Amino acid sequence: MSGRILIADDVATNRIVLKVKLTTACYDVVQAATVSDVLSMAQSDYPDLILLGQTLQGGGGIEACRQIKKIKSLETIPVVIISPVGGRGNRLMALRAGADDFLTKPLEESTMLATVRNLMRDHTAREEVARRQILAAEMGFSEPSTPYHRQPRIALLAPAVDTGLMWRKALTQEMGQTVTVLNKGNALEDSRRKDQVPDVFIISTNISEKGDGLRLVSELRSRMSTRHSIILFIDEDSAGPNAAMALDLGANAVLSGYFDAEEIAVRLAPLIPSKFLSDRLRNTVDERLSLAVTDPLTGLYNRRYAASYLERLETQSSVTGKGFAIMLMDLDRFKSINDCYGHFAGDEVLIETANRLKSSIRDMDLLARYGGEEFLIAMPDTNHDDALKMAERLRRVIGDTPIHASSVNTGISVTMSIGVAMSYPGQKQTGQIQEMLQSADRALYASKAEGRNQVTFVQSAA
Repeated sequence: MSGRILIADDVATNRIVLKVKLTTACYDVVQAATVSDVLSMAQSDYPDLILLGQTLQGGGGIEACRQIKKIKSLETIPVVIISPVGGRGNRLMALRAGADDFLTKPLEESTMLATVRNLMRDHTAREEVARRQILAAEMGFSEPSTPYHRQPRIALLAPAVDTGLMWRKALTQEMGQTVTVLNKGNALEDSRRKDQVPDVFIISTNISEKGDGLRLVSELRSRMSTRHSIILFIDEDSAGPNAAMALDLGANAVLSGYFDAEEIAVRLAPLIPSKFLSDRLRNTVDERLSLAVTDPLTGLYNRRYAASYLERLETQSSVTGKGFAIMLMDLDRFKSINDCYGHFAGDEVLIETANRLKSSIRDMDLLARYGGEEFLIAMPDTNHDDALKMAERLRRVIGDTPIHASSVNTGISVTMSIGVAMSYPGQKQTGQIQEMLQSADRALYASKAEGRNQVTFVQSAA
């Protein structure tokens, strides 16, 4: 995933070394040397992540972090403090100042890059929730935000029962919240009951067997019910690769070496309200937009919502400079399916197509039914290679496995043609959405003309 990162350090060599590591990982990097430079560049470049050296000129990285978090337009940008001196006290000071994480030099490269990926992924998800909330307001379907109060459901998964009870006592005293000790089976079972799903999972590296904590992180992130839960991972083997793996699997943060109730409480202080707000925004938008802007057959967003969403996406892209893709997708020879198997079977094909597409795209992507057998996907913050991979993947998801309809004894073979238009980073003009849609439509027609079941790309003239 590409993105823009602001590196701030008072030592030029440190900035250069870090820039090399990040540009090699295909990130766009800008640099600053003082606190004032950080604030100025953050507001002009609007980075996806800020890495602050703790000894930064003009007050230090922690002071820069405090000032960043006071500015409304910048407060959601993830901030990582990088310190030449480790220690629990320094880490807690940085977290209390608003830092999203704290790294100590010399940097362990795999963990540093995993931290970057994790925080940028989370930032993109929050931006998507906010974008849909703004769109709902513009369309007249939002409601005033009101405080939402309830106790978070916090679950602990420790290496042993007595350890879990000890952790629970410490965390309960620190937070004043009810904490439940679970085993792995309980955690997965509770995820099936909506009223029992924990808001927070605190997971040890080893629960009932070595390394099963990582497997549980992966399992929880793959389930719809726990996809948005907060996961803190206790890396008891701080010298191993577990931290990077846990972050890439979806943990929100990793505590290295041991359970620390105070650090957990500090980390959860901003994460829990943010989760509750995101949950509420998702539910509010989904409920109030559902009847007006969703397709009754497939449950996808309809053309009206897609048009408004694309305008909002283009406006945001013009500010951030991030590229995006638009895909138009059409089922090949769909009329013959209706003629051969009947319209009821045709409806089932459309429903299954929608389900397959929805399960294959990213959370941040928009999927809409754009016409009879035509679908649209908008992919924010996307480059050409990622869009190509996704388009080919979706083509295979539909074409490789026949669709079974209840009224047909054999599977119905279905293929899909796809046309893709790209808006590239740095193209800040607005008013180009219709041109991109027309380009994607021409690319779709080219896929049909070349034999169907193909992907064709065009570049926006924006």
